[in-house]
Amino acid sequence: MAQNGQSGVLPRVPAEALLHNAVRAHEALGAGSGWLERLRPSIRESWQRSLQHHSDPDVSRPELVFDDAALDRYRAAHPLAAVMPVIRRLLVEPGEDSGLLVAVGDELGRLLWVDGDAVLRRRAEGMLFLPGADWSERTVGTSAPGTALATGSDVQIAGPEHFSRLVHSWSCTAVPVHDPDTGSVLGVVDVTGGPEAVAPHTLALVRAAVAAAEARLQVQRLQARRDTRNGSFAASGAPLRRRTRRPVSLPANDFTESLELLGRDRAVLQIGGRSVELSSRHGELLAVLALHPGGLTAEELASLAYPDGGQAGTVRAEMLRLRNLMEAVAAGTEPLVPRSRPYRLARPLEVDAAQVLRFLEHGAYRLALRRYGGPVLPRSEAPALIRLRTEVSAVLRQAMLSDAGADTLLQYLHLPEAEHDAEAWQLALRVLPPRSPRRAAVVAALERIERDLA
Repeated sequence: MAQNGQSGVLPRVPAEALLHNAVRAHEALGAGSGWLERLRPSIRESWQRSLQHHSDPDVSRPELVFDDAALDRYRAAHPLAAVMPVIRRLLVEPGEDSGLLVAVGDELGRLLWVDGDAVLRRRAEGMLFLPGADWSERTVGTSAPGTALATGSDVQIAGPEHFSRLVHSWSCTAVPVHDPDTGSVLGVVDVTGGPEAVAPHTLALVRAAVAAAEARLQVQRLQARRDTRNGSFAASGAPLRRRTRRPVSLPANDFTESLELLGRDRAVLQIGGRSVELSSRHGELLAVLALHPGGLTAEELASLAYPDGGQAGTVRAEMLRLRNLMEAVAAGTEPLVPRSRPYRLARPLEVDAAQVLRFLEHGAYRLALRRYGGPVLPRSEAPALIRLRTEVSAVLRQAMLSDAGADTLLQYLHLPEAEHDAEAWQLALRVLPPRSPRRAAVVAALERIERDLA
């Protein structure tokens, strides 16, 4: 059977083959046959971990660990409570009648929220798939929420690939949620249901929702830090004043060695005084490496750069081609050749999107807008770049709405992504002086948005 490296994402092989191998592997447990080797590597490894806790799949069942009062208190204090409106808007509301459930769990695998199709929720309660239940690998064996947390990676599990036979009629996709500051795992978002729950587009939707949730957390923390610096929590109740910002200038090497991703279909490498447009795949790989200077394994690089998780062998072949390209464009300078074991760049490479985030954090909004040319590689489906695209766009918008002056806000409104942002246009109308000649264009934009919505 074809494998998908160490990725937990379903490979492009017939579903019947996956299910057949999983059923036979269950039948062969304890018999010493080779059917266990036919499981996908990520599933086989999860079963092996599960067997350390449960010798019999029939006894591995979830446990209810919170009563209602304790669950309410715990959920209210958990960091993921702040992003539940994002999860509900992007996943729950569009799929309420689609035969899918959306669950959000903490970093220990305990489900905190379960929403979605009402009929399916009642059915799922029969196997304790409900808020307050422990669905970690230690308790229930292989399942998307527990296995995603155990591996720190996206996971799709189809029917009998679950360790517990109690869950064999269900399929699920799960993606971990990471702390935007520390990178540690905060919890997991899971979609559970029938075969649709492990479709490729389901994985893409969950990844996008998690990226939006992580960006929301980042925005809230930036705002909290800004409020603290501005003294918004001072007991005196004195009126807030716009803080004086220190001048921020572009770094000296801004246009000598950098990777440009904003507003482009393909990344452009600035190196040795030259501009080199990269292929879509090379641009994505180089961007991921630049954003992870500590290095990545082939499997990690595949999971961040390929929508379907990719294969380690494919990554190695593509990295060889990228290495040859970097040597060819060195132009008499030291080549920016990616190294291996782990894969990493020979030296830091500036990424324009990361620079925009730094400008925003320091309150240099004009510089951020000057550098911002549009969304990060808008056609890219690489998970890491979807996450970066969502984060930059969300942080920029929040900065404009919370602390930007009228001129900067109007400059932001010229971006295509702000064209239909009614909240931003309404704010511009409030901050412009009553006799400003620029109010007419803002009013016209609001009327256009109202017509479009109608």
